[in-house]
Amino acid sequence: MRLDKKIAVVTGGSRGVGRATAERFIAEGAVVVITDINVEQGERCAADIGAQFFHQDVSQPAGWLALEQLLRQQYGRLDILVNNAAILQAGNILEESLEAWQRMQSVNGDSVFLAIKTLLPLISEQDGGSIVNMSSSSALMGMPQFCSYTAAKSAVRSLTMSTAVLCKQQALGVRCNSVHPDGIDTDMVREIAATLPQGDRDQYQRSAPFLSQPEDIANTILFLASDEAKQINGAAISVDNSATIHPPYL
Repeated sequence: MRLDKKIAVVTGGSRGVGRATAERFIAEGAVVVITDINVEQGERCAADIGAQFFHQDVSQPAGWLALEQLLRQQYGRLDILVNNAAILQAGNILEESLEAWQRMQSVNGDSVFLAIKTLLPLISEQDGGSIVNMSSSSALMGMPQFCSYTAAKSAVRSLTMSTAVLCKQQALGVRCNSVHPDGIDTDMVREIAATLPQGDRDQYQRSAPFLSQPEDIANTILFLASDEAKQINGAAISVDNSATIHPPYL
């Protein structure tokens, strides 16, 4: 029971990595609140896995303030925050619209800023806590077909580092790390792959056997959330089967 009696929030928790993470946390003794913009899917998932559901648009400040109030009133604490909610869209710098760019930064970047700004004070009231931000391998290398996504995930990485150092400087007892998967076998990845140009779809099909499973990422998040990782702060953990260091000719 590596998370016995700990209170955890997992955003985007109704499917994919979010759901897998919530399930692993619950199996290890945590009380989990999953948040999602999809009410029907979120409520169904919460009922299936034994979590509490909170309806939230992670890009809006009001939702974070409401969540903070719920946590204080219902549990009086928060030990673990997993910023997992995200959207994915394809488009290079010549094709992407400003509107699509701004939406991506709002959902994938602003949400993490709002989460930490709102909930870090609550987490720091405990003896110790952990923030895990879902970034991406695309934050560590060039992926022209996903220009806005890579930029948002790079922002998540930078915010992770600045938060980690702040927590250490102010002795808040909170660790902040980012996880950087490559391709994951989730509905979101399969959905976006179907919209890619033929050449990119072919490349996706060739890479399919090497995709991570949601459980692979959830296991890494579990470790970072647990006391076993108490000396890991500000790290970028790649879970990508060497994708970010793979020479193109191999």
